[in-house]
Amino acid sequence: MDKAQKPGSRELQDALGETYGIWAEIREYIIKNYPKGVEEWNYSGAKYGWSFRIKDSKRAILYFLPRDKYFLVAFVYGQKATDQAITGNISKEIKELIKAAPVYAEGRGFRIQITGNETIPDIKKLIDIKLAN
Repeated sequence: MDKAQKPGSRELQDALGETYGIWAEIREYIIKNYPKGVEEWNYSGAKYGWSFRIKDSKRAILYFLPRDKYFLVAFVYGQKATDQAITGNISKEIKELIKAAPVYAEGRGFRIQITGNETIPDIKKLIDIKLAN
């Protein structure tokens, strides 16, 4: 939460606890499938603290939002990606989350809470959809 100190690997491990390995797996999956991805930390203010994103030259691929012993991943999807996710082989719960997400000029933004391994297959599918659109 300290604006003056960008989180390092040790601080991130301490904050995320057991979910740190999941964070690393998702991050590695993006970099493996999009090696040109640019990684950056951003401080969003005292209320929200630090966030991490991987982006290409035009858009964010995925946002990581660290919390205490878990994290959120956030996507912004255009209509084509939204349609693919809703009709794709993704869990019903995540489809409902996407459908309920507010739509902004830049797209439909949604967040998924990561507390364990159960959502990793869906997250990887959502990343694949994002990279394809």
